[in-house]
Amino acid sequence: MDLGQISNEEAEKYGKPLDGVRILAVEQMQALPFATQLLARLGAEVVKIEHPTKGESARGAAPSMSDPLGRPVGATFLRNNLNKKSVGIDLSTSEGQELFLRLVPKFDVVGDNFKPGTMDKFGIGYKAINAKYPDVIVISISGFGNSGNSPYQNWPAYNSVAEAMSGLYDFKKREGEPPVVNPMGAVGDIATSLFGAIGILAALRHREATGEGQYIDLAMFDCMASLADVAINFASMGIPREPDPAPYVIAPFSCSDGYLVIQFVREHQFENLAHLIGRSDWVEDPRFKERTGWGEHLHSEIIPAIEKWAKSLTRSQTSKLLTEANVASGPVLTPEEVINDPHLGERNMIVSLPRTDGVDEPILLPGNPIKMSKVSEGPETRVPWVGEHTKQVLNEELGLDQSELEDLQKAGIISP
Repeated sequence: MDLGQISNEEAEKYGKPLDGVRILAVEQMQALPFATQLLARLGAEVVKIEHPTKGESARGAAPSMSDPLGRPVGATFLRNNLNKKSVGIDLSTSEGQELFLRLVPKFDVVGDNFKPGTMDKFGIGYKAINAKYPDVIVISISGFGNSGNSPYQNWPAYNSVAEAMSGLYDFKKREGEPPVVNPMGAVGDIATSLFGAIGILAALRHREATGEGQYIDLAMFDCMASLADVAINFASMGIPREPDPAPYVIAPFSCSDGYLVIQFVREHQFENLAHLIGRSDWVEDPRFKERTGWGEHLHSEIIPAIEKWAKSLTRSQTSKLLTEANVASGPVLTPEEVINDPHLGERNMIVSLPRTDGVDEPILLPGNPIKMSKVSEGPETRVPWVGEHTKQVLNEELGLDQSELEDLQKAGIISP
């Protein structure tokens, strides 16, 4: 769907489930911005606080496009900031901190994802907010949490650090090979954001019942440990790494036009595969009596037989036959194929953002995966430019007049 598309009229009458929820986010990169964008797609109003001239750090990510003033807008920012307003305030100044605290009671949720102690250093952390506005919900996201006594609390952390420490990389590592790092992009950031969105929704529900706000303290390490649950669980059962040979098959194989991934974990699935590819003899073969036999003979027997059967078939034809045999498989799509995939097109999962730097082809972004029968798709608004809504928000929320805004701008406290 294109940005600005008119929403379905029937769904529009219900509004969005988070209409009226207001979020003030001091956020950067992805660990919180992904969460607030998701909540914005569900109706929340998100006001983003950034440095008044440079903006937040994701604007400097590569690759990038240029905004109408020629400033870079990095890909990480483009992926995580639809449907938001940007207010430029220098929070390192006492005047900026005062403006921020004056904004707080206008919002339901205040969030940050800076290094622990940063918001407290500025006098705008949870204790300061809760002392004056106990009904406001505050969420902080960091590598290792803002509360407690973690030995890593002051470590800087990107998503790959939390992913590595979760045990997942080592669990999947093969003997004699280094671990594969960052195999799926920013999983640590996105997983933490999803837990953050759940925490915010739970805190809002709690406030409905009690009238009280509270502090949500998320550590990326905690969230990745939860997501990589198999590492902890299997280690406790005496299996420190993924079994080799494994009592299941999750493996790629080649067809005439690329690769498919196949997965089977039960005997009847193996039998279905054997009959499909003309190897019914496998069903009674003693080598495959136990599931571990699949792993032992995966590369010497099973994959070569599948590839021989599929060598003249396309990925689409192969997937169709495997599906009919109730064997799970899927093509290894290239990024270009993902963009043009008919499933994603049908479900409005590709959003186009027109460029502002003379390039005809738009920026493409993932859509909202949460499909609800009484919630409209979009419309979505483009990412904000640095401080684009500063004067509007400060005038509407705090009543600052033009003269006051100009004085703050001249002093470098707010965006031009």
